[in-house]
Amino acid sequence: MEQIDVPAVVPADPDANATDLLIERVAATPDAALFSLPKDGGWVDVSSAEFLRQVIALAKGLVASGIEPGDKIGLMCKTRYEWTLIDFATWFAGAILVPVYETSSPSQVQWNLSDSGAIAIMLETADHFARFDEVHPDLPLINHVWQIDLGDLDKLAAAGIDVSDDEIERRRNIARGEDISTLIYTSGSTGRPKGCVLTHANFVETCRNSAVALTQVVHAPGASTLLFITTAHIFARFIAVLAVHAGVRVGHQPDTRQLLPSLASFKPTFLLAVPRVFEKVYNSSEQKAEAGGKGAIFRRAADVAIDHSKALAAGKVPFALTLQFALFDRLVYSKLRAALGGNVAYAVSGSAPLGQRLGHFYHSLGIKILEGYGLTETTAPTTVNLADQFKIGTVGPPLPGVSVRLADDGEIEVRGVNVFKGYWKNDAATEASFDDGWFKTGDVGTFDEDGFLTITGRKKEIIVTASGKNVSPAGLEDPIRANPLVSQVVVVGDKQPFIAALITLDMEMLPTWLANNGEKKEMTLAEATTNPAVLAEIQRAVDHANTKVSRAESIRKFVVLPVELSEASGHLTPKLSIKRHVIVEDFADVIESMYEKAPSTEGLSLEH
Repeated sequence: MEQIDVPAVVPADPDANATDLLIERVAATPDAALFSLPKDGGWVDVSSAEFLRQVIALAKGLVASGIEPGDKIGLMCKTRYEWTLIDFATWFAGAILVPVYETSSPSQVQWNLSDSGAIAIMLETADHFARFDEVHPDLPLINHVWQIDLGDLDKLAAAGIDVSDDEIERRRNIARGEDISTLIYTSGSTGRPKGCVLTHANFVETCRNSAVALTQVVHAPGASTLLFITTAHIFARFIAVLAVHAGVRVGHQPDTRQLLPSLASFKPTFLLAVPRVFEKVYNSSEQKAEAGGKGAIFRRAADVAIDHSKALAAGKVPFALTLQFALFDRLVYSKLRAALGGNVAYAVSGSAPLGQRLGHFYHSLGIKILEGYGLTETTAPTTVNLADQFKIGTVGPPLPGVSVRLADDGEIEVRGVNVFKGYWKNDAATEASFDDGWFKTGDVGTFDEDGFLTITGRKKEIIVTASGKNVSPAGLEDPIRANPLVSQVVVVGDKQPFIAALITLDMEMLPTWLANNGEKKEMTLAEATTNPAVLAEIQRAVDHANTKVSRAESIRKFVVLPVELSEASGHLTPKLSIKRHVIVEDFADVIESMYEKAPSTEGLSLEH
């Protein structure tokens, strides 16, 4: 059993809670910008001291409304400034926040609120209210309903004017490190969502140690980031709290259609994103170049960028490659950097493997993508590549204060300051998730000689074919999903004679790709799934993925589904991970058709 222990670099403080992170920030830099709010195409700064003033005012409103220490408050809101304002105000009032994904269905809203025992709910929009109102009769404990877009935060602050500062100070100091800070429900990719009990110490100690490890990122002069992935998920939530602790200026843009203009005006120094975002930026740039007759130039530039990054990693860049790189830096790379705001030096990526090709490509643009690994149960980060400890293709070494070991079957187990307390009201699930104090992640990985972790798959998702071959779906799915035409891939084949796949098309990229390849741009999804040019392109993506595995692991058949997999359809989690068991169940007849009358060792290379 391999084990790596990285000691904490900041002494633990058992009396500290998450409110201390803001108090300390205000004491250190009261007048420095902690947030920027969009206004008239630009940004207006909010200082640390002003943010604290607003937090206390809202906390007083919560107290005046009857919220007591330990009460649970639901929050359904997209990524925006008010999310973190409510988060800290809840802590200052002594209460506990229960995030609800803004895309949740009424039944999911009902489950999160009822299982947690929430007595109040903050909603953002009328649409959020409608989904909550549909199940309100089944939530007898909810006695406060506030809607942000109706100005209820200002009304709360006004109602709390008579609550004393001393009362807020008393309440914010009630919780100690071991006490619950939030209940975050898992995305439900493997069944009914479970409430993860994260403590104040999970946030405080993980933030303090991560800030030291990531000092080049969060303590760089003028450090700033634009959050656009959902703060209801622990990935962005942790970064938001870390930014308060470290004094990083934060802006928000939840509408991905407005992301590029916002990046151009905000000019962040680092980003937080899932791999799909980096794939989209690359694929969109490639297709735009193709439309302008410069596709060959872009692809050559991409190859040079990747070769240059690999040469840098090897310690020697040939002179000819240096010249080519300098040329393409002026023609291509500089434009991509400008599109991201011009100042991005780092990006933190998680939730799925990025792939070495994209990692090398962005590295040569001057952007180190610090791929990391973590779960809700580990307050997000467990391992992450650092500015000075960086290996493309890995998820980095463990963070300070974290220990990681590999069980005999390769399962990743974690112990440390980031590991949650357990599952809410679910002792059986909690007990099953720990092995002598180590949290069993369910993921499988390997360490290299320097202690860098690589994720090789999900333990429960390992496919065992009829011949007994073990296949990790991710190794096939990730390369295929990198193709601009592909939205989602689900590899199947458990107890079957060969590996097959369900594939869906990226409807955002489809019209551009069709136009660039001489096809009818207005093609419907149903038409595209049977179009010979589209199928040939998907076949190329499958063939490319197959080169990375043995023949026994290769995809022999695939079906392009005439539907989109989404959160709304129940097939994707809020962080856009596939709900494999749901997809396999819903498309069981399609999967069965791929194996009907199929020889034991052969399958058609193309199925539609």
